[in-house]
Amino acid sequence: MEQNLGFLTNDIARLMRKRFDMLTRHLGITGPQWRALLIIARNPGISQGGVADYLDVEPITTCRMIDRLEQADFVERRRHPDDRRAWQLHLTPQAEPLVDSLKTHATRITDTAQAGFSAEEMDLLTNLLVRMRDNLSQSPTDMAPLRQEAQHG
Repeated sequence: MEQNLGFLTNDIARLMRKRFDMLTRHLGITGPQWRALLIIARNPGISQGGVADYLDVEPITTCRMIDRLEQADFVERRRHPDDRRAWQLHLTPQAEPLVDSLKTHATRITDTAQAGFSAEEMDLLTNLLVRMRDNLSQSPTDMAPLRQEAQHG
């Protein structure tokens, strides 16, 4: 049976999230919340809109989630130094042990997913996936010929 790459990569991501949710359930946070915390940990000062983009959800959904994380004292909003209308998101000191635990679980899941792969295979797979992501991250003007082809094709 031929594997569709889109379905396969989506299924792998779904299974990894499911495994992560099982391992982190005892921490008392939801899957989207732990993903938001890891995004903020990797991108200190990110905006709520930036988190929404990473999570592929509407900004209002992210706003409510950040409200809950702020109430739990895991995240704080700080005014952007150059734009007083904008807020930057930062982890609180209380969130650091939780994020460390999340990173440990993420490493365990990644190790499980990569079991049986050589270092060379993982390097090749990673490089190929990065190239695919870069191809799909083209600016809208770069995609104009693809849209025209799809409309006429």
